[in-house]
Amino acid sequence: MNIDESINGEIVGKIGRGLNLLVGIANTDTDAEIDWIVRKSLELRLFPDEEGDDRWQKSVQEIGGDLLVVSQFTLYGDCRKGRRPSFDPSALPQSAADLYNRFVTKLRASSLLVEIGQFGAMMEVTIENDGPMTLILDKEAI
Repeated sequence: MNIDESINGEIVGKIGRGLNLLVGIANTDTDAEIDWIVRKSLELRLFPDEEGDDRWQKSVQEIGGDLLVVSQFTLYGDCRKGRRPSFDPSALPQSAADLYNRFVTKLRASSLLVEIGQFGAMMEVTIENDGPMTLILDKEAI
């Protein structure tokens, strides 16, 4: 598995086996949500064990995987009304950047390789999925 992120054609983050985390920060998010999402990201069992018997035995921490963290405010785009998404639920850029940076810092405390792009930049993300599988982790959504 290879995942990379480039800005203006230059690769700024690249990982091997691991997780690509598309991170949207809501205007209601606090450090409590950041702590919860860090724990979930690191501890969810998403990988098979060494024998390959069960796809859901190991976490990214247990396999020593990598993390590519991509800021993605558009995850909070509300398309219920009209023909243009509203991004009102997204945090304002400065607040979002602060929480995003705290998220990255806490992930790096895990000692895993954590790659990032440039917050708020137009990015091209290339993902070679082993699956595919996409999960939404939102403490308040369900």
